[in-house]
Amino acid sequence: MNRRNPPGAAGWVLIALAVIVTVLLLGAPLLVIFQQGLAKGWGAWWRVVSSGETAQAVGLTLLTMAVVVPLSGLYGLAAAWAVTKFRWAGKKWLVSLIELPYSISPIVAGVACLTLYGSSGAVGAWLLDHDIQIMFAAPGIILATLFVVSPFVAREVMPLMHLQGSDDEEAALTLGAGGLRTFVAVTLPNVKWALLYGLILCAARALGEFGAVSVVSGHIRGQTNTLPLYIDLLYHDYDNSGAFAVASLLTLLALVALVLKLLVERRAHGGFPR
Repeated sequence: MNRRNPPGAAGWVLIALAVIVTVLLLGAPLLVIFQQGLAKGWGAWWRVVSSGETAQAVGLTLLTMAVVVPLSGLYGLAAAWAVTKFRWAGKKWLVSLIELPYSISPIVAGVACLTLYGSSGAVGAWLLDHDIQIMFAAPGIILATLFVVSPFVAREVMPLMHLQGSDDEEAALTLGAGGLRTFVAVTLPNVKWALLYGLILCAARALGEFGAVSVVSGHIRGQTNTLPLYIDLLYHDYDNSGAFAVASLLTLLALVALVLKLLVERRAHGGFPR
């Protein structure tokens, strides 16, 4: 078993700096959120987080997550499979397109969706004629969020599929298994922890998405506000205690995602390289 050498003086200095910076940049703001959210007591906090508007924001946020996470999983698996298991011209271009949402501001993604699906957009006129509303409604929020979170699963699964190669799949095909059975019985079990890790990252990102959703939601109070949008609305209404109360709720949901991520990492320790 390989044993790591204990840190020397320089190592302890770096560790101390890392801990201090982490506490100041991450820990302190989290404490402030909960302190401000509970500044008026548990009763006031509960009245805010149990209100109808908060319930609507929570419901829309969870609905968005429930739709975009499975779709991102399917897309990520398909993209990773196409890139790593087959030889064909243009793979590098596909990888670049997969990673495009990392480079583009979420606000730009929201504006693009609005331009395409809005009432004056290329598709918007047809949607309007058929009484289909995408922008300023839940479908638009889902589309914008899906664009932002789409790379997460693919980028977690692709390195592992590439590292494993195609030997197992080729052996299964040689033994008479079809493509679908090979994928389900061979490929998917080999990448299950990377897939789950990517799905959790995707869910956490969808939970806190603001920029793209802000453009396409229309900010219709009680209808198209996700949790981040509702926090922003309360803050601009000068309801600081309400904004921090809802922010603490969003933080709790994010911490749940973090705990799930840590559990997956622990369960998959040694299963795939991190």
